[in-house]
Amino acid sequence: MIRKLRLGSGLILFTYVSLHLINHTAGLWSLQSMNAVRDIIHAPWWSLPGTILLYGALTLHVSLAFYAIYERRRFRFTLTEGMQLFFGLTIPVMLVGHVLGTRTAFALYDVKVDYLSVLIVLWHVNPVLGFQQIGVLVAAWAHGCVGLYHWLHVKPWFLKWRQVLFSLALLLPTLSLVGFWQGSKEALLLVADPVWFEAFKERIRWPDNDERAAMSQIANFFTLGFLALLAVTLALRALRAFWERRRGMVRMTYDDGLCIQFPPGRSILEASRGADIPHASVCGGRGRCSTCRVRVTRGIENLTPASPDERKVLDRVRAGVQVRLACQACPTGGEVDVIRLLPATAGPEEGFARPGYLQGEEREIAVLFADLRAFTQLSEKKLPYDVVFLLNRYFDVMGEAVTSSGGHLDKFIGDGVMALFGIESGPESGSRGALAAAREMGLRMAELNRALASDLEEPLRIGIGIHCGPTIVGRMGYGAATSVTAIGDVVNTASRLETQTKAYGAELVVSDWTVKRAGLDLSAFEKHSIEIRGRSEPMSIHVVPSARDLPK
Repeated sequence: MIRKLRLGSGLILFTYVSLHLINHTAGLWSLQSMNAVRDIIHAPWWSLPGTILLYGALTLHVSLAFYAIYERRRFRFTLTEGMQLFFGLTIPVMLVGHVLGTRTAFALYDVKVDYLSVLIVLWHVNPVLGFQQIGVLVAAWAHGCVGLYHWLHVKPWFLKWRQVLFSLALLLPTLSLVGFWQGSKEALLLVADPVWFEAFKERIRWPDNDERAAMSQIANFFTLGFLALLAVTLALRALRAFWERRRGMVRMTYDDGLCIQFPPGRSILEASRGADIPHASVCGGRGRCSTCRVRVTRGIENLTPASPDERKVLDRVRAGVQVRLACQACPTGGEVDVIRLLPATAGPEEGFARPGYLQGEEREIAVLFADLRAFTQLSEKKLPYDVVFLLNRYFDVMGEAVTSSGGHLDKFIGDGVMALFGIESGPESGSRGALAAAREMGLRMAELNRALASDLEEPLRIGIGIHCGPTIVGRMGYGAATSVTAIGDVVNTASRLETQTKAYGAELVVSDWTVKRAGLDLSAFEKHSIEIRGRSEPMSIHVVPSARDLPK
């Protein structure tokens, strides 16, 4: 609820600031245009409902900022977090003078406020206020943009639109400042005439010395009160930390055996960061991205219950019952054992709903291995450039054959290829896809040999092995080398069937079980029973001299 209130109030304030900047861009045409646009844009905000909405959102947002400072267990920030906090604390102090000179002056002293009167005060009466106003606009815009980024960058569509949004974030304040300066120059030309200026002050009911002194005193009271609230918040944090330490310490152990102790009340993510332990958190600990999630293997009863918002995020990524968001789960005492489910380098895409097999599932799939024959001897006679050229052409045709047949290209191993079929469609479809890929490989290799006939002493030849069965499928690896792959006896068997193509002088060796799963008739090809290392039972196989001869 607090997060929703902070977001809602922030969006109201960001809308107001955006309209304010749009209003300034009218200064590119004239000061009169600025006032005309102001009458349209600001009319709703100057009404009673608009005033309540605007200042209510401002009060709520500032109050929640103090609460966030109180709740935070450590004052170590990323660059964007530090920017947002700094601007958030300076904006109210810098803004109070502008509010008193416009809304308060209008409400208490019936001053006729428009762009001309404001610009004269900012650049003629007290130019320091002019630069302060520019500063507060830039600070408010930057604060809002950082907040929007933290909210939106975990959305699936953000990557596609981020360049457009970034361009708008730069363009709008730039045009606004240019329009603001153009309007200011026009106002300074008018105020250069002393007679005009005296008549202008009479017309708008310029505040007298006593009224200006009263507004200055209000500004001082507000600034002192704001600083006092900040000091009280920090003092309460210190008292809470003292009380938490007296209640005992939490002992938390990670999957790599590392153990830390910390006072109750901190979230798991805050404890990790406080101990300089790498822990993923794309959204900065706001409970939106789910990249900080952990599996609690012991002591889950020692954690605060999951809120509805946290449960919603966990359901989005289909998390298990023992999985919690590290930024939301706070140990209340005792011992807790956790496993970080994502590497510290995890990106926003890891927080989206993804297939369950990526976390590790047993699935029956077809596995294909393909390998170039005698390529080592061939490469010894070629220059490095020619070897790389040949391999890239070979990988192109192999990759196209796999993907066009509905397979997942697992990896290239030297001059070999491993591909998976049926991860999502099932073993029958996967077996048909693997055999279709083998046929495509044979056809494309023939085309490649024709294209490279002048560069090769003899045609390139491949050996292909295919087997279907239960494997463990999941996203495995480290950092950038992480990918969807499969492990198990089926993978080893497919690799060994590929090596059998050398013994039979054939292009393809496929297990009889795979053929049955595919529902194809390969009775035209030889069938053998062979011993496979690592298997207790003989295996029936089909030997296909040329994969191009497989039924379409």
